[in-house]
Amino acid sequence: MKPLANHPAYRHQPAFCRRHRKQRGASLLESIAYLGVAAIVIVGAIALLGSAFSSANTNRLAEELNAIQTGTKKLYMGQVNNYGNASLNANLIAAKVFPGTLPAGNNNAVSNAWGGNVTVTGSGQTFTVQYTNVPRDICINTLTAGGNWRSATIGNSAINYPITPTVATANCVDNATITWTSN
Repeated sequence: MKPLANHPAYRHQPAFCRRHRKQRGASLLESIAYLGVAAIVIVGAIALLGSAFSSANTNRLAEELNAIQTGTKKLYMGQVNNYGNASLNANLIAAKVFPGTLPAGNNNAVSNAWGGNVTVTGSGQTFTVQYTNVPRDICINTLTAGGNWRSATIGNSAINYPITPTVATANCVDNATITWTSN
């Protein structure tokens, strides 16, 4: 009697376990298609990420301006709206009016997120807040967002609030210097 281990039925793999030559891996066209889809997904994610950062920076600037304006008005409330005619940075730094996102350095200098300066200056019955090195997209979005400001000056152009997107786009430049005048 023959042993069962050498029986012809046991020598070969069953049909469902066999690999056919035509089905071994992905073809070159399939691989290129997979890489193309992956590239589109990556490019889309990067585009959305850039847009999200731009929105976040616009919101951050609006919050910083609001904090500076509110803190300055509160600090000078007892002065019958007399802000003087000099830089208010020293007093605002000492009173911790500037948000933590605006680091204070030497000589009462305050830096913004784009490597520029933030300067608050008294102007009699009102005061101004100046930001330098503001990117164009942030400039446009911040100016059109509104706020409790009398006007904004970009370069030599003074613009009264509310500011339309057309006016903001025409006046904003890259690395802009924007000066807001408080109500």
